[in-house]
Amino acid sequence: MTSFKTSESPFKVNNTASNMAGVTLMNNQVGVIVAEVMDRQDNVTITHLPSMIRVDCVGRMDFVYDEISEALGEEEGFYDASEFEENMSTHYGKMIHMDDRTVMFGNLEEAAEFIGDMLPPEVSA
Repeated sequence: MTSFKTSESPFKVNNTASNMAGVTLMNNQVGVIVAEVMDRQDNVTITHLPSMIRVDCVGRMDFVYDEISEALGEEEGFYDASEFEENMSTHYGKMIHMDDRTVMFGNLEEAAEFIGDMLPPEVSA
């Protein structure tokens, strides 16, 4: 009689908080430049894939629009939240769009504190 043993699955559930956040960008001219700008941050990892670019961080990362506009060879204000959304396909973590940047947080409490700091005192109390 032949007996078979199933191999252990590499896909396991892990509910431990990772403190990570990230986005996938289109692998096009804009996405490549955005990834280059983001790669300047110490806590950011860039992974180039055939049809997309992953931008992952531990903690927090800021997509500063004017830095990206400059790297694209465009005037200040060219790259904004709508350009970001157009080039991004998915994200994980907490995302906050502001006038001058999009901020990603891997930790909900840190994002809540950041939002609370922006609120008037009577609202955050």
